[in-house]
Amino acid sequence: MNTQTLPLAGQAALVTGGSRGIGAAIVRRLARDGAAVAFSYAASADRANALVAQIEASGGRAVAFKADQAVAQEVQALVTQAHEALGRLDILVNSAGVFVTGMVDDASADASVFDRQLDVNVKGVATAVRAAAPLLSDGGRIVSIGTTGAVHIPFAGVSDYVASKAAVAAYTRGWSRDLGPRNITVNLIQPGAINTEMNPDDGPFAETLKGIASLGRYGQPDDIAAAVAFLVGPDASYITGATLNVDGGQSA
Repeated sequence: MNTQTLPLAGQAALVTGGSRGIGAAIVRRLARDGAAVAFSYAASADRANALVAQIEASGGRAVAFKADQAVAQEVQALVTQAHEALGRLDILVNSAGVFVTGMVDDASADASVFDRQLDVNVKGVATAVRAAAPLLSDGGRIVSIGTTGAVHIPFAGVSDYVASKAAVAAYTRGWSRDLGPRNITVNLIQPGAINTEMNPDDGPFAETLKGIASLGRYGQPDDIAAAVAFLVGPDASYITGATLNVDGGQSA
């Protein structure tokens, strides 16, 4: 195949949290569409190396970096390393996140868990965008992964998690204003129930989540990757500050 016909040929992307689940699906899709892709992982080096090998075996280019999304210095270094390794930066996808449940009246709740969820899901995203903004090419794309739960709470005990993702939704709208003069688009994808290790389609929340989706089933990581590919591709150049629900009708 002539790589020049691919929609992302010649572009460079950074995906945070790209070694597994939704993040890995995004890495594979962007590479398939012609982008050179850098991605981060927190602990699973074997998975990250296997993903790099898979993409290179298919004729693509990928590189993995270890970074803790909760540590600002590591996130800043990640963005710099990705830019140096790929020679440019056109796309940033904020996929890294943690999901921790807990009731608001739980007196035994660990405050450090609450803090880490905010550090990863909110501060880590903001740090990545701030570090990437001066390096992104004009006309670049930023996409963050949120949750449909930010607007449709599926069950008790998820308030901290959905609040962290709602903050990213507000940031997305604000950043679209900040970066609009450079023709950089900033958008948010809000998945519903997606079949991952964090939330498997046979897990404890599965029947509840299937029951509130119009389609009555879970989605797959590739469904989110396809939405990302659209928002960073040439057909979405006039979409910014937007939220795209990919949730099987969970928020309907």
